[in-house]
Amino acid sequence: MENELMSLPMVALRGLAVLPEQVTHFDVSREKSVQAITQAMKKDQKVFLVMQKEVEVEEPKESDLYRIGCIATVKQIVKLPGNMKRVLVSGEQRAGLSWIESEEPYFQVAVKILPDFCKPEDRELLENPINEEGMVRGLRELFRDYMSKNPKLAKELAMMIEEIKSLRVMVDTIAANLPMDYEDTQKVLEEQDILQRYEDISLRVVNEMRVLSVKEELQKKVKERVDKNQREYILREEMKLIREELGEDTLQTDAEEFEQAVKDLDASCEVKEKLAKEIKRFKSQMASPAESGVVRTYIETMLEMPWNKKCEENLDIKAAKEKLDEEHYGLEKVKDRILEFLAVRILTSKGQTPILCLAGPPGTGKTSIARSLAEALGRPYVRISLGGVRDEAEIRGHRKTYVGAMPGRIATALRNAKVKNPLMLLDEIDKVSNDYKGDTFSALLEVLDSEQNDKFRDHYLEVPIDLSEVLFVTTANTLQTIPRPLLDRMEVIEINSYTENEKIHIAQRHLIPKQLKSHGLSEEQLSISKKALQKIATVYTREAGVRQLERKIGGICRKSAREILEDNKKCIKVTERNLEHYLGKEIYQFQKANEQDKLQQASQAHAALLKPFRLEQRVQHICKKAYRAGKANKIKPIHDKLLERNADVGVSDPQDFNSHLSKVRAKMYSQ
Repeated sequence: MENELMSLPMVALRGLAVLPEQVTHFDVSREKSVQAITQAMKKDQKVFLVMQKEVEVEEPKESDLYRIGCIATVKQIVKLPGNMKRVLVSGEQRAGLSWIESEEPYFQVAVKILPDFCKPEDRELLENPINEEGMVRGLRELFRDYMSKNPKLAKELAMMIEEIKSLRVMVDTIAANLPMDYEDTQKVLEEQDILQRYEDISLRVVNEMRVLSVKEELQKKVKERVDKNQREYILREEMKLIREELGEDTLQTDAEEFEQAVKDLDASCEVKEKLAKEIKRFKSQMASPAESGVVRTYIETMLEMPWNKKCEENLDIKAAKEKLDEEHYGLEKVKDRILEFLAVRILTSKGQTPILCLAGPPGTGKTSIARSLAEALGRPYVRISLGGVRDEAEIRGHRKTYVGAMPGRIATALRNAKVKNPLMLLDEIDKVSNDYKGDTFSALLEVLDSEQNDKFRDHYLEVPIDLSEVLFVTTANTLQTIPRPLLDRMEVIEINSYTENEKIHIAQRHLIPKQLKSHGLSEEQLSISKKALQKIATVYTREAGVRQLERKIGGICRKSAREILEDNKKCIKVTERNLEHYLGKEIYQFQKANEQDKLQQASQAHAALLKPFRLEQRVQHICKKAYRAGKANKIKPIHDKLLERNADVGVSDPQDFNSHLSKVRAKMYSQ
């Protein structure tokens, strides 16, 4: 019977393949399929079931059908609304489609039953009943373990499996109860080698057990990590597990979003390869929130970096000059150097980016000139304060292996600027210090070297960053604490102290309007005379810059605001006379120089006080010397001689000398 041709009605199935020993149901609505089922019920209930290659084909031809199908017995037909019928069938034998006998009113085909076979080298294995029994038992135990992990399978199936003795029936029965898509089911149907089919089904059972084990483990971990109130999180995790189990992903995951962002990213191949590698790690670590969180943060940081994104510069040198003159008074040397740089940028597409170091006392406008420079050039402005920085990782970043790792200040500033060519201010570079954590100045050498900063590497990002188009501006109060190699990489521009006249102009043009605006006052409500400003700069402040001057003006504004509200004053004029009312007593005073040198006067007075003591010492010395020599009678001539030379001993009155000499004589002769 296996080699005989059979003429049977045929039903073309869409997305469904029926296996031998499989009991299943399907719905039919096409007229030919309904007629074929009806004809089968009139005869011996046999029907040939074959699957279409394409599900969308409504009227299949012979070329649209697979060549191998299954002969099944129709068990039951249930009518459904809309001229549909639900058919319950039981698969029996594999069969091959030989030809189509007729297509109207239904498919009548000639089929040939396909027997199971095995390779010649495996034939002896199957002919031995012991071997077949061993394979049947092994497959039964394997499927029994699978059923213990899958509670969806019916208990009657376990009893039926226990009664099966044939290897073919066991393989087909288990295959019919495994979760497979229709393409895999068709492959199992087309496989006639019994041993090969046995191996495939055994492997599928093992894989399904692994999937179930992983699913149980993931569900257990999810339940342990989430709280009872975190229902949304639980549902999201279960959706992930369902997608993994079904092999489907209908929703766009975070990994897919990252991949799409990498495709749209304007960066080098090295950066994209690094991101692709990290995204692959992110996919594999979705089950571990801690690890995936670290990788997610790294990917997001890399995507936010402006790798090749630039801003357009303002190349209007006249507008830049007007902007600088508007914002700052004086500082001609600084302005000239900036305009020179801009002129080179206009004449050349890309000139060498200088590294400027503004050195000067506090309050002279070093930081504000950098901000004005950024506005004049049309570049984003970012500021990095280096005062007290002592860790090298602050510049180069921390490696990803550390907990809480983050990029360095240079990379973070670029990310905040969102372009690769901002103006970056390194403020207070002279106050950088070193300790055991590394040499911060050495880390800055690479950053501020125009010859090598195009390949700057941040320890966190692990890919080179191009800093060659960044305009670096540094500030320092003194150059003594900056190492020579670092100082050599910068172009130092000295900013001197402001003169009294310059302070007055700065106050009138910038400080007073700024303080009036910040205190909610207008020029009609408060005015400060020029002489008052001069007095503030001389007797209330004593500095190189204008910070204290601005604070004093702010104090005047605050007190004036109070008077306007309390006393209902409409206009307040601050002059030299009433300045003490707003700022208190004068702090610094100036006095004229003395006409005579006080040091010389004190020296002369001191010499006059020492005259008597010098005379007495001289007389005692002469008398002692004469007495010891036995020449006391010669003291009188010496006395006369000293009187003649009284100017040498500082004596103006001879009586003073005689009185002292008499005292000495009396003392010596009494001895």
